[in-house]
Amino acid sequence: MHNLTKELNEIRNQLSYSKRLGLFLGAGTSKSIGISDIAKLTKTVEKNLNKADGEVYEKLKLCFPDDSNGYETIEDYLNQLRLIRKITFEQANREFHEIDGEQAKELDIRICSEIYKIISAEEEMADPTVPLKFAAWLNWLSRDYPKEIFTTNYDLIFEKAFESLMIPYFDGFVGSYEPFFLPETIEKEATSETPPSSWIRLWKLHGSLSWFWKPDSEGNKDRIIRLGSNIKPKGLYDEIVIYPSREKYESSRKQPFISYFDRLKSFLNDGERLFIINGYSFSDDHINAQIFDSLRHNNRLHVMVFFYSDKSLEKLVKEGRIYPNLSVYGAKKAIINGIVGKWDEESVSELSKDFWDNTKKKLMLGDFKELIRFFLVCSGRKEKLEEEVS
Repeated sequence: MHNLTKELNEIRNQLSYSKRLGLFLGAGTSKSIGISDIAKLTKTVEKNLNKADGEVYEKLKLCFPDDSNGYETIEDYLNQLRLIRKITFEQANREFHEIDGEQAKELDIRICSEIYKIISAEEEMADPTVPLKFAAWLNWLSRDYPKEIFTTNYDLIFEKAFESLMIPYFDGFVGSYEPFFLPETIEKEATSETPPSSWIRLWKLHGSLSWFWKPDSEGNKDRIIRLGSNIKPKGLYDEIVIYPSREKYESSRKQPFISYFDRLKSFLNDGERLFIINGYSFSDDHINAQIFDSLRHNNRLHVMVFFYSDKSLEKLVKEGRIYPNLSVYGAKKAIINGIVGKWDEESVSELSKDFWDNTKKKLMLGDFKELIRFFLVCSGRKEKLEEEVS
């Protein structure tokens, strides 16, 4: 069994003393404040498609094996559509599974447009309190090196929180009319040419609601531009940039994804690091491979994973036993120092009782809201930071 109070004290100490801090935030963080996870997003997109697009969508589903049990997500469908676009050269006279190139392109754009509308609407309804507290806490942490956020989420909740509190952050885009991505700005480690180390770095590994393809004079995709919130352009500029997982492998030279991923590798592979993961179910093999490779080669890296449920924790039992620098905190179980065990209910103390659900007998830190509350408590400035965002 694992001692709950001892482990929470250890987390608090690491938050205090770690020189370099990185966070990996997945869909669960956005879900905790009211934005759809990938399963709900898939169902809503399907529901919103018009009749013509719906017919192509049904053909698209037939591209998947019968034994897949219908567990495909909207990212799986985007993967498949982009493969069809590629092999048909987006031409109407070329088909795959009775879907021609033009239909694939139009459905791809339509799906991304629906994702934009759905998440944008949910952002407006989402509770801003938690991201604001998170932004205030992260900005308050004093470090000599930049604090870095890696996220697979498309939404703009962190951007809104930072800007609401006038906290500077940097994502590699420069300009003001149609900001464009400049890879040189994130390939350099803290030099005089980069933004100040106090600026928070925000790397969106799967794209963003605010990124769009800008076509060249012949209508071909030319470069990615980043526009402000709620100003999705119409016409040729309306293709939102989202990177489904398979496309990342095949488009390894596409920017800004490759620079962001290189940044992730650089962060994890060199020197003392604390890397906190929340809301991520380890469903992306590309990212998982990098995390485990770094755990293997950098023994000064410590990765802390906070899971909402123990079902996700079970996926990491094998790795958790191998890597002593990987700590996994689930609802009723944990993997610490290579040992898998349940939480010792008798070890709940004054510090840990506020984060222990005594009715359900589970640790609540897998919930992003509770994790941020814990971070605020650990800071010793909870009331002060909450005042800043109220």
